[in-house]
Formats: sequence, C-alpha cells, structure tokens
Amino acid sequence: MKRSTAVLLAALMTLGLAPAAEATGSTSLVVLGDSYASGTGAGSYQDGTAGNCWRSDNSYGEQVAARLRAAGRLGSFANVSCSGAATADLARPFKDRPAQLDALKRSTNLVLLTAGTNDIDYSAYGGICVQADCTGAPTEAILAKLPQMGGNVAGLLTEIRKRSPFARVVVVGYGRQVSPSEDLPAIPLDPICSDTVLTAAERREGNQVADGIDATLRSAVAKARLRGVNATYVSPFSRPGTFAGHALCEAGTPFLRGFDALAPGQEGPEAVFHPNQQGQTALASLVRV
Repeated sequence: MKRSTAVLLAALMTLGLAPAAEATGSTSLVVLGDSYASGTGAGSYQDGTAGNCWRSDNSYGEQVAARLRAAGRLGSFANVSCSGAATADLARPFKDRPAQLDALKRSTNLVLLTAGTNDIDYSAYGGICVQADCTGAPTEAILAKLPQMGGNVAGLLTEIRKRSPFARVVVVGYGRQVSPSEDLPAIPLDPICSDTVLTAAERREGNQVADGIDATLRSAVAKARLRGVNATYVSPFSRPGTFAGHALCEAGTPFLRGFDALAPGQEGPEAVFHPNQQGQTALASLVRV
C-alpha cells in the first residue's frame, strides 16, 4: 500500500468512515432472520435449537460462512436466525433468546437476512391452502398485507445500517414453493401435490402471493438503498436455472419439504414448504462473497 493511501485510510478509520474489513481483509458475518435463514427443514440442527429456532448447519448462512472460512476470509461469525421470527422480533428477545439485532457490531461488514413472511402470516396461509381452500378472500387478504411488510423490511434494513454502518446486507428471498402446473402422470411426487390437497387454482393463487412477496422484498431493498443502506436483493428467481424444476410437485428433485416433514421423527408442520438441504445449498449459491 502506498504511503498516501495508508495515511488516508488511517484518517478515515479515525473518523469512523472506513470499514474495518479494509484494514483486516476479513469478513465479520452475521446471519439474521426467520425459518428460511435458520434452515428449518434442512436437518443437522444445532444443539438446543431443534423444536424452537431450528437452526441448521445446512442453512445458506452456515454454508456461506464455511465458504469464507475455507478461503481464510472469515474473521467472525454469528448466526442468530430463528424460525418464526417476524421483522419486529429481531429487535427484542424471542423464544428465550436475545434480540437478533444485538449480534450486530460496528465492525460487522456482511449481513445475510431473510425476513418478512411472518409479518403477513404466510405459513398460516399455506395451512389454509393445504387444509381448506385459500383461493379468493384468503389470497386477497394476504396480498393486501404486502405493502406493510415491505415497509417493515425497509425499516429493518435502516436499523441494521445504524448498528453496522459499514455492512453490506444481502437479503435472500423465498421464491416459489409449489409448481404452478398440473402434476405429470406417472411421476412419483410428495402427497402434498395431490389435487385433493392443493388444487390447480390454489397453486396459481399461491404463486401470485409468492411472486408478490418477491417483488415486495425487491422494492423494500431499493427503498433502503435510497436511504443509504448498502443492501442487495437475491432470490431464487434471479439466476435462471437455480431452482427451475425443483419446486414441490415438479418432476425434478424437490428443493423443498412437503408432507415428508410430517413423518415420525421429522420436524413436523413447521418444515412444510421450507427448503431442504439441497434447497439451502441453492440459496447459498445466490450469495456472492
């Protein structure tokens, strides 16, 4: 490093205007969010988290951390994600655990986040689709909640910037859980794909909600960027082929859990419609570090 550059960097650090990563060359990573971030449904749960936060060693955040560690670039790592957390829950104790946002430090320079769908009771909507009929009024009701969800996520990103002003925040989306097309004949699929469980109309409207969530998160990140947050958005839609053919009820190997999660010894209803280990690996591939 030339002396003039070193002097300038030192001055910026003194003023608190340069990230610690420029001086250390390492990444201080924090993973925040809900069940998609924690890895509910992906197995290999960390001690004390099965049955509550469902924090998996196979989650996309853990996989990104492993990638950085293997490259010798991981300085510090905290995964505080927890299944069931809404955006507001990240700022307060949740499931007898400290507020997730308390894991953020001024030196944190990378944050991975998935959050928002618990603000709109997306899991309850999925339950209606499986157990009754979610077309019509239930779909309209959840779509009406999306603007508020977007505002909540944008506000959360602003709060992250306050606590970790030098962090790059990568918001990872949810994608589609179910194929919109009818089942192919003679293809073995999860029982959740039966037309007596999820009708073609429910799949169509359910994917309208999934697409709306994706658009809302993209817009929330864009708004946060206008407020000075160094945020980017990645979703299963953003790289063609990453999830193509792997939603539930498609002929390819599914990247999500269906009724298999209800079998004895499995996670139960909380894991239905959630990425399995392969799905989490696909999400990890979207995160560039």
